[in-house]
Amino acid sequence: MAGTQSQLEMGSLAVNESLHEFEDESLFSPESVIQKMQPGHISEYGSAPGGFQPGGSKMGKNVVYKSIKTVVFSNKLNVLIPFGPLTILVHILTGHNGLVFLLSLLGIIPLAERLGYATEQLAMYTGPTVGGLLNATFGNATELIIAIYALRNGMIRVVQLSLLGSILSNMLLVLGCAFFCGGLVFYRKEQVFNKASATVNSGLLLMAVMGLLFPAVLHFTHTELKSRTDPYIPLSEDESQHGENEDDNDEIPEIGKWESVIWLLIMTAWISILSEYLVNAIEGTSRAWNIPISFIGVILLPIVGNAAEHAGAIMFAMKDKLDISLGVAIGSSTQISMFGIPFCVVVGWIMGKPMDLNFQLFETATLFITVIVVAFFLQEGSSNYFKGLMLILCYIIVAASFFVHEDRPPEGQL
Repeated sequence: MAGTQSQLEMGSLAVNESLHEFEDESLFSPESVIQKMQPGHISEYGSAPGGFQPGGSKMGKNVVYKSIKTVVFSNKLNVLIPFGPLTILVHILTGHNGLVFLLSLLGIIPLAERLGYATEQLAMYTGPTVGGLLNATFGNATELIIAIYALRNGMIRVVQLSLLGSILSNMLLVLGCAFFCGGLVFYRKEQVFNKASATVNSGLLLMAVMGLLFPAVLHFTHTELKSRTDPYIPLSEDESQHGENEDDNDEIPEIGKWESVIWLLIMTAWISILSEYLVNAIEGTSRAWNIPISFIGVILLPIVGNAAEHAGAIMFAMKDKLDISLGVAIGSSTQISMFGIPFCVVVGWIMGKPMDLNFQLFETATLFITVIVVAFFLQEGSSNYFKGLMLILCYIIVAASFFVHEDRPPEGQL
């Protein structure tokens, strides 16, 4: 009897251990959960897949919690998110344009970064072709959303200047800070990058500058032609694929495909709401702060879309990954110049707005000189902190020039 009782106790302990193992596996092992959710699978308790499972709601809550934790609480830049609701509150209570502009500017910065993050996560599930198109489209979605709202309000010059400022900011400020910080961390050696890739990116930028230079020259010489934007539009997809494929090969998605889609929609909607407040406050901010609209468009507005690129490029440079930093800074400039600007021209035509590629002589000359300077800096395939400092000083010169520049838009455009 004692032997039989001992065997029964051992058997009971084995059953309890197996049940505990089953519960632990179902709660903490994603593979086992996925296997149990396959069609035709019948659980040990005889319930069909469509039947009620006590742990299903708990698993759903765990997925939502993990997704929110990954997207919202994993980035220190997200401490600026409360400035978004504060923008709406200040607009309702005070209507102070300068304060609304500043708060919306700060509130959009983390949303733009998270929008880029959700786009990258979704691109990992779609393959290189569709992923390249997604990155080209949503990679600079913040600039495009702000541009569309400005176009709707007839602020053509603000659209042109903000897109131009985004290109200048990426090439001079973002790349300069990356070279400078990377050079300080690795001051005992000269950092190197892929010279061939940098040369290709410089060539693409020069091609994009040609697309903006000739309309300005033709307009200035009164020999302008129409409809010269089409040959440059298809190149945006090729560039986006070239700039993104290198970095996605070894990455593992942190959130699911449909989670990425949902977060993409949420971030886009929230950016659209704040962009309307931002655009509507530009004129009032210019008068309240006594700042030219050209300075706001070229210097202040690009901060919104380039904050994520700025932080990412510096981090990669400090890890001695200059190729990625170049891909972030130069690649984003190429996407805007070869996709964003033609896209805004087409949207302007659809809205019946006189949006064109004539960015005026001073702005186009600034862009041309900037691309030439950056191309000279990249031709050696190496960088140090002094090169970064020179690029930053070039950006300061550009900022000072636009602060004193008197913008005279043609045909009463703003």
